[in-house]
Amino acid sequence: MSIVASPPVFKGLIIVMGVSGCGKSSIGERLADQLGLPFVEGDSLHPAENIAKMSAGIPLDDGDRWPWLEIIGKRLETARATGIVVSCSALKRAYRDRLRQAACERLAFVYLKGPRDILLNRMTERPGHFFKASLLDSQLATLESPEGEAGVVTVDITPSPDIIAGKALDGLAALDGVES
Repeated sequence: MSIVASPPVFKGLIIVMGVSGCGKSSIGERLADQLGLPFVEGDSLHPAENIAKMSAGIPLDDGDRWPWLEIIGKRLETARATGIVVSCSALKRAYRDRLRQAACERLAFVYLKGPRDILLNRMTERPGHFFKASLLDSQLATLESPEGEAGVVTVDITPSPDIIAGKALDGLAALDGVES
């Protein structure tokens, strides 16, 4: 009788990243469920001042984002032993490097990448979210693509959420044993 080994599963700290409307929350929840890890919605960690700005259609700047990234970094620090999936835009390399520093070990990023028209359509169709669709262009302008950085899995957002999550899981499994 032969035993077929299953592919390695990434069991670490995972940030699901990208601009608003890319599906960070829905894909993050799917990944967490598949990996048996807790999921943290990064938007829920924003200080009230950030939410008020975004609700008013005012883009965040670095001064607004750093305190939020510190909160996310603390969540990563406390989950080192167990693993966690967190949604976070992580738009700039400096932000991702700060999160890597907080992780003090392997941290994977799942970068959800897609065309502006799909992102805008998704944003205008989601009810009750504080992030205004008018802010999409400011996020796209701020985004420094993580493609080519170690520990990053890039997934196209045009297929169904199940296919996106499957591709993300495949990419994470391929990272197994790779330090970011």
